[in-house]
Amino acid sequence: MERSARVPSQLSESLHKRLGAYALVASAAGVGLLALTPAAEARIVYTPARHVIDLVHHRYKLDLNHDGAPDFWFNLGSGCCQLVWLEVFGYRGAGSIAGKHSSAFALRPGVRVSRATQSAAGLVGEQYLSGSSGPLYGLWVGDGNGVQDRYLGLKFLINGKYHYGWARLNVYCGKKYSHGINATLTGYAYETIPNKPIITGKTHGENEATLGRLAQGASGASNGGEP
Repeated sequence: MERSARVPSQLSESLHKRLGAYALVASAAGVGLLALTPAAEARIVYTPARHVIDLVHHRYKLDLNHDGAPDFWFNLGSGCCQLVWLEVFGYRGAGSIAGKHSSAFALRPGVRVSRATQSAAGLVGEQYLSGSSGPLYGLWVGDGNGVQDRYLGLKFLINGKYHYGWARLNVYCGKKYSHGINATLTGYAYETIPNKPIITGKTHGENEATLGRLAQGASGASNGGEP
């Protein structure tokens, strides 16, 4: 009888300690959630697409956040000396592209986009000589026939604040095409949090959080989704 009387006492003490620990975790989690209220609303907005850019459909205006105003536009043009090129512009100077020396980077999946400085950037160009395919130039040339599933890193304005995004393209070039260059936009996305980097190819946000991370409060759960 004396032993059975101790069991409820031991269970009660153990339960009391566990409840106390849960209360502390819940309290810390509550602080973390309050501090992370804006981040909880963060998400990546992804849009699948299939838009061909060629000399027939040589211009395309990209509205990343679907607000009715273009953010970027693509242009496939030709000029003197039988020169053909594909380029992208920040619409009316409001957007910029990740690149170097006016050439757009052909980013692979999984790259963190946190900087974009080119207001206009070339993707690929080709010089024709006497009707035959001439030398190719640009970062989207690949093995000479173009590249598949490469990404543009983009930066644009929403309500006066900069956001990062990406656009996925297949670019074809070389002798296989009558006018040397053909591109297909296959999807694009942007981050809803201003100035928060985005990962190329990522189509959903990183809002999942474990109880342990929440229990650490804002300092432990607000790393901004850094890879």
